[in-house]
Amino acid sequence: MWWAYLLVFIATIIIDITPLPLPPAFTVMIILQAVFNLAIWPVIFLGVAGSAIGRYILSFYIADVAGRILDNEKITDIKFLGERISTTGLRSQLFTLAYTLLPISSTPLFITAGIAKLKPIYIIPAFIVGKFVSDSIAVIMGKYAIDNSQSIFSDAFSPKSISAILIYLILLMAVLFIDWRKMLLYHKLQFKINIWKKRKAGLKS
Repeated sequence: MWWAYLLVFIATIIIDITPLPLPPAFTVMIILQAVFNLAIWPVIFLGVAGSAIGRYILSFYIADVAGRILDNEKITDIKFLGERISTTGLRSQLFTLAYTLLPISSTPLFITAGIAKLKPIYIIPAFIVGKFVSDSIAVIMGKYAIDNSQSIFSDAFSPKSISAILIYLILLMAVLFIDWRKMLLYHKLQFKINIWKKRKAGLKS
């Protein structure tokens, strides 16, 4: 049954390596733990490790992807936001820890970190701690719910699940469409909607 634990590890990497609003990695951990009757703590440790690796890889490649679809001004804005996070020292770790403990996706945080090219030391340690705490609670509660429920998918469309996705989308939109330099330097909220890189006209023959 060792391959089932490997599946947990690989599945959490795949989920957290993408910037898309997929279900949280702990949902897959809960499902696989229930389906294969796996020990809880190995599932948690492997799941958190997989999530950390996935987010680490995301923070590396997202800058290249963003550079292809976002204009230079928006890239500069996000880099500026990331630099402000990186210069707060312990506060950045506490911010990451608090963010990870919330029942929302950490994708916007790592998109910002990746585009700003922050060193992993500013994000990953606190992410691992917060992820371990939040995923442990989720998996243990999930096992309890499954043991006392007819269906493991009963909460798939619950208000809490839908709210988590909506919060993720709002945070992602905030990262993309708020002018963060004006927000942080001048405390002025301003949006910039036209952030996409314009395609260059083809060369005339």
